[in-house]
Amino acid sequence: MPLRLEAGAPGFTDAFAALVADVRASAGDVADDVRGIIARVAVEGDDAIAELTQRFDGVDLAAHGWEIPQVDCQAALNGLSPDLRAALELAAERIKAFHIRQRPQDNDATDAAGVRTGVRWTPVDAAGLYVPGGRAAYPSSVLMNAIPATVAGVRDLVMVTPTPGGEANPLVLAAARLAGVSRVFRIGGAQAVAALALGTARIPKVDVITGPGNAWVAEAKRQLYGTVGIDMIAGPSEVVILSDGANNPDWLAADLMAQAEHDPVAQSILITTSAAEADAVEAAVAALLPRLSTQSAAQASWNRYGAIILVPGLADAVPLLNALAAEHAQLMVADPAPIFAQLRHAGSVFLGRHTPEAVGDYLAGPNHVLPTGRRARFASGLSVVDFMKRTTFLDCSPQGLAAIGSAGALLADTEGLPAHAESIRLRLC
Repeated sequence: MPLRLEAGAPGFTDAFAALVADVRASAGDVADDVRGIIARVAVEGDDAIAELTQRFDGVDLAAHGWEIPQVDCQAALNGLSPDLRAALELAAERIKAFHIRQRPQDNDATDAAGVRTGVRWTPVDAAGLYVPGGRAAYPSSVLMNAIPATVAGVRDLVMVTPTPGGEANPLVLAAARLAGVSRVFRIGGAQAVAALALGTARIPKVDVITGPGNAWVAEAKRQLYGTVGIDMIAGPSEVVILSDGANNPDWLAADLMAQAEHDPVAQSILITTSAAEADAVEAAVAALLPRLSTQSAAQASWNRYGAIILVPGLADAVPLLNALAAEHAQLMVADPAPIFAQLRHAGSVFLGRHTPEAVGDYLAGPNHVLPTGRRARFASGLSVVDFMKRTTFLDCSPQGLAAIGSAGALLADTEGLPAHAESIRLRLC
């Protein structure tokens, strides 16, 4: 059964604080294991990749081939049913259109002193995309990671995806072709992240790695950050839904389970102003679960990490929403605008009764790679900017340097850096 809390009741503050602080993890401490894998890849290169892929995925890379040819990706795209291909293409079009609006603009200006300053944005040369295999093989993840990179202008997009038993997911390959992925390798796990970050004889080194994965993948990205850029340290999925008591409980139940079915350590939270609605939603979830092929994961998530919180009014929910800083926040209320205006911390916000989070997972446009584990307090979702670098520039004319140089030299003297001061004053003569 999910946790039931009532704002204002005795013990609520402590119970809610514990809910916020609870650390959900899908595996134990894997840092040492991942450190060993990275060290092996650094020293042994492709030999380590081949042995680990054989051990964990049961794939002989020498027999199956390291790289999946583009012709196979095109065949996968051509093999889709017309309806499915149209849906995938619609998703790609909408995601691209949204991300084009994110592209930052260069700027270049000369101020009153005659000093020219500005910013130039350029893409990274190469990006690595991690796409999970097996149960979590999602073509939507390919589109959400690859399209912002192509919009940014990244030259080489290298995708890695595990292929247990040697079989690649055809939808993943189709999405890769549609999204403009350059090369696809049939490797996964921490060893694949290490290969992308460090480079091997077969796997090209990249500048940025994005994409979801299990605890080993997340830990590898964390350890290799600095050698390579990363999108974020992702954790289990989560949603917080605010309801004004006037929603269909079946809708709320489906929205809650849409997150819970991702993972036994996903989290679904309902905040409602109605005790009757809370009871109705709990009953609706109980009725829905047996009909889901994902019942096992969804049930475990709901029982262990699910919560229903009763609040006196919508305004009372705002501090709770900000404290939870959820990956997804659904405002299923008659007028979401006032709540949205006060919501400071959320990965992505879904406004109104007809905006389920699930539509955002696929084709609404905004990216579905979002901060989890309360990280929306300081982090944002994946964007075009994650695949770009900002370079500032400065151009002092003789008149410009004359206008500001003396002050700069004085500051250098004050900081005890005489060569700094001299390099400016020499030019003022």
